[in-house]
Amino acid sequence: MKVKIIFGFLLIFSSFIFAEDLLLDILFTNDIHGGIDRYPATFMNPDFPPILGGGGSAATYIKGVRKLSIAGSRNNLLIDAGDFFQGHPIGTMSEGRAVITYMNMIGYDFMAIGNHEFDLGEDVLIKTLEMAEFPILSCNIVKKGTNELVDYAEPYKIIEKLGLRIGVIGLTTTDTEQMSFPDNIKNVDFLPAKEQVQKYVNIVREKNVDLVILIAHMGLPYDPQPAYDVRYSNPDEEKEERRWGYDAQEIAHEVEGIDILFGGHMHKGFAKPWEDPETHTLVFQGYAYGSNVGHVTIKIDKATKTISGYESPAINEGVLVTMFEDEFIPDEVIGDTILVMQKIAEVGMDEIIGEAGMNITKFGMGTQNLIGNLVCEAMLDYTDADFAFMNLGGIRDELLSGPISYRNVFNVMPFDNQIALIEVDGRFLKEIIETRVSGSRHGLRTAGIKVVINRKRENFNRISKLYIGGEPWQADKIYKIATSDFLLQGNAGLALLTKVPESQITRYEQGLRDVIVEYIRENSPVSAVIDDRWKRNDSSHIDPTLKKEMEK
Repeated sequence: MKVKIIFGFLLIFSSFIFAEDLLLDILFTNDIHGGIDRYPATFMNPDFPPILGGGGSAATYIKGVRKLSIAGSRNNLLIDAGDFFQGHPIGTMSEGRAVITYMNMIGYDFMAIGNHEFDLGEDVLIKTLEMAEFPILSCNIVKKGTNELVDYAEPYKIIEKLGLRIGVIGLTTTDTEQMSFPDNIKNVDFLPAKEQVQKYVNIVREKNVDLVILIAHMGLPYDPQPAYDVRYSNPDEEKEERRWGYDAQEIAHEVEGIDILFGGHMHKGFAKPWEDPETHTLVFQGYAYGSNVGHVTIKIDKATKTISGYESPAINEGVLVTMFEDEFIPDEVIGDTILVMQKIAEVGMDEIIGEAGMNITKFGMGTQNLIGNLVCEAMLDYTDADFAFMNLGGIRDELLSGPISYRNVFNVMPFDNQIALIEVDGRFLKEIIETRVSGSRHGLRTAGIKVVINRKRENFNRISKLYIGGEPWQADKIYKIATSDFLLQGNAGLALLTKVPESQITRYEQGLRDVIVEYIRENSPVSAVIDDRWKRNDSSHIDPTLKKEMEK
């Protein structure tokens, strides 16, 4: 079986072997989030999920591509665009060491630093990165209050392959400042992306490179063409004030001299690259959690040493190859090594803690989904609060009908956030919600609330109906609100939460993940519903009771 699969695998690429152009196979990953273990792809089919082979299958694929190398005419690179460890238990529980061990074994050439690399603090990150046997890249992380780059990352490297000089630059999203605990990044600053990339593109170009590759932990918009049209169809139009950093499309368009950009951060893969219409920079981006390996064969004209085209090796998937275990039998040595590390990291993860009476999924209506509602109900129950909320991106997986293990809950809440309670008046509570529906923001995961939003109204006046705990909202009433310490730090656009005095905060020193576990233990079989807690109605009028309270 294994021989047949490898033989078929090699046939896929046989058409490239005799090409006249130089061929550079670039294998790329992003947002691995610890996904080097084998796991069922429930996001593809919750009832009969195919098995993804993780790092073992990826190793088989990567080694197969490397066998295609021909001295002087074909070679390869293996790169990663960051967020390498925080997500799957093997990554988080080993503080990233298991993932770096795997990356060393398969021979990565470069990795850029992502925002989640700081989730366990900079000191932990530095120790983990010291294990890497390949360069760590970022051109915009500097020591606090200086322009001096941190010691654990290089801005760029120049390598030679196929007689070509290739400049490889790394970049970390400036969103890290809004997405990390301040204490975890207290010793660093993130310099503006566009200016730093242009600076280092110019530097490597002056060193007579033939190609410039940017590995950036930032992503394309979900719909690149409409986003591009809005951004650049009318250059004289006044643009909305930037709340977050640049994304990959903006860097590709606004920085001169990048040939290829490999992105990430968005967990959205594209079978074909986005090509900027003006700069002709090619932008590639894969999915997350080790579910795929990206592979593009760059064709380079021998005479001009410039890109003449590219090939997509995967017949049905473009440049993204899904790591189905039955298609790519895991490499025995690497697969076994990962399994040993996994067993050490995951002691106790398969303890059954309760049962789901239904599929509690990420699908829903508007800002609501079943798993988000369940998590917020658990927060409400634990704190006896009036209102509970989470940011939309804080919940990462779902619970399927049947037994629930600690591992299942870990996948839902892989980050080590703690639960907290604030006591504020109704005006402040309303401001929280209004902040999260202002501009293009979409809202919150919630419990204990009934709210109607009219997005056609002006910012900070979009709530047309508001009930807390089944009672009409009151401006002067003191409410108890449950949330996470991550949000209390001002993340997800909620800087106003940093204004809450410490005397009005109860910190439970209890992990949010363990709060969910306790809720499941006490309420099994658990279920969730989509209800009227959050509705959007763009023709709604302000409720008279709400209006009266607002006028106080």
